[in-house]
Amino acid sequence: MKEIIVGIDFSKGSIHALNYAITIANKTNANILMIWVDSFSEKEGLLIKEQKLLKDDICANFNEIIKLHQPLLKQGTLSFKIRSGRVYHEIARYARLNKADLIVVGTHGVSGFEEFWVGSNAFRVVSSAPCPIITIRPSFNINKGIKKIVLPVDHTPESCQKLAFTAKLAEYFNSEIYVLALYSNNLKTINRKVDENAHTVSQFLIQKEIKHTVESVFTDDVTKTTLNFVEIVNADLLSIMTEQEISKVNILIGPSAQQFINQSSIPVLSLKPAELYEKYK
Repeated sequence: MKEIIVGIDFSKGSIHALNYAITIANKTNANILMIWVDSFSEKEGLLIKEQKLLKDDICANFNEIIKLHQPLLKQGTLSFKIRSGRVYHEIARYARLNKADLIVVGTHGVSGFEEFWVGSNAFRVVSSAPCPIITIRPSFNINKGIKKIVLPVDHTPESCQKLAFTAKLAEYFNSEIYVLALYSNNLKTINRKVDENAHTVSQFLIQKEIKHTVESVFTDDVTKTTLNFVEIVNADLLSIMTEQEISKVNILIGPSAQQFINQSSIPVLSLKPAELYEKYK
């Protein structure tokens, strides 16, 4: 990896996301770019003088973060950008311009507060991201590293598209991948596609010499079954496709992806279908 972008709002959750990004950067020799987005100066009617004071305050906070966290970054550099506008748009824009490999943002989940923009904008950041993105809750113990990754597989061809990036992370961290084949109905033709996808994933991981296991399960609740499996194997990362849908006004995350991001106690790696990445180039 060359660059990881981290959304920062100076909340504990966003600093926690930064520390997680540093863990990944130290394995991949990546640089980290922190982005803070001013989404309220015009809305709050701040005067020019007040806007300058705000910018000075933000710069001072970033310089303090760099002072504390740059020594933790073994190879790369830690820098920041201050932007104005919509949070998700600016993060996606910089990720695209810098050809970032990964975005990391904090999320508070359904049980937390959303007064900080990272929590309230997590879904929009995931929706607009032009690269893989990891969302992480502040309660996750980042010292665990990434030893175990759960990779759910269904009958769709897009289900396997998350494999290459997930496998690359597994190589960096020497992780074990748990492939979870999900049968959500009794149609043999559909379930055969699940088996084919699971086989494709397994063969790829064998070629890469990545340790893995394959589990199969029938379920009428994909989210619940997957998250229960995450707890059973004590996983450190869940890799999903965003199952995005195109609406009249925007590209939206599918309901299953929303549930995973909201309910997962561990970080969630979200990837778009390939054709949607093309849209953002």
